[in-house]
Amino acid sequence: MDGILNILKPPGMTSHDVVYRIRRLTKVKRTGHTGTLDPGAAGVLPVCVGKATRVAEYVLETDKNYRAELTLGTATDTEDAAGEVIKQSSVPVVSVSEARRVLAGFLGPGHQIPPMYSAVRKNGVKLYTLARRGESVEREPRAIHIYNIELVRLDAGKILFDVQCSRGTYIRTLCVEIAEKLGSCGHMSFLLRTAVGPFQLDQSYTLEELNGLEASGMLSSAFMPPDTALLHIQPVCLSAEDAVKISHGISVPVSEVGEGLARVYSPGNIFLAVAEVKSGVLKPVKVFPS
Repeated sequence: MDGILNILKPPGMTSHDVVYRIRRLTKVKRTGHTGTLDPGAAGVLPVCVGKATRVAEYVLETDKNYRAELTLGTATDTEDAAGEVIKQSSVPVVSVSEARRVLAGFLGPGHQIPPMYSAVRKNGVKLYTLARRGESVEREPRAIHIYNIELVRLDAGKILFDVQCSRGTYIRTLCVEIAEKLGSCGHMSFLLRTAVGPFQLDQSYTLEELNGLEASGMLSSAFMPPDTALLHIQPVCLSAEDAVKISHGISVPVSEVGEGLARVYSPGNIFLAVAEVKSGVLKPVKVFPS
């Protein structure tokens, strides 16, 4: 059983919990998720099963979409609703135009300092481990990109917004930064991941739905092929002769193909490999025999 399951993770469950449930359901040990979603958050969590785990690293590189709620006037040590309150301030009166202006100010490339409660490592130790000891260490800013950010709703002291961002963007930290721009403090009080690359919320399955499919012998219908994770990578279609060479790990010349990674198909549009194009040569990186 190989492929990718687009899971709708419920709040209150860790990403590892979801993987454990899928492992038990499919009886496939080689199973893993494609990017942690905080326990308190809900939304899209692609889980790779069997041979599809080999494409997990490429899913990690894709853009993410979220719907988030910022609550103004209260800051927490974790930057979300699960943490301890560390600061309170008056809640500013924010107009729709001001909220939109501040949100728009985050568009484009930028830098963000990872929160202490995160899985980023410092000298080999995860930051959240240090944070739980009461330690705070200096963190290096990391490059991020906000591709789109839009106001959804503005209530008293709460701002609901949608954001499309690059890998490594912490929405909790973004909420804190938005609050600061509005002259207040704040924390993320709600988070829903609506997309991970090509994996969309409206195409996801709950764990209960997957259990139902398994009971009726239709679990395989929920699996997406491994190359679904590679739609952001250029496709290359080969002749039968070149496809055989690639399947045996032999590079082949190509023309009119851009430099960089490529998803490779044999005749009949059969997914064959992930390869790298350099100086007109297609070199296989990972081969997926049919």
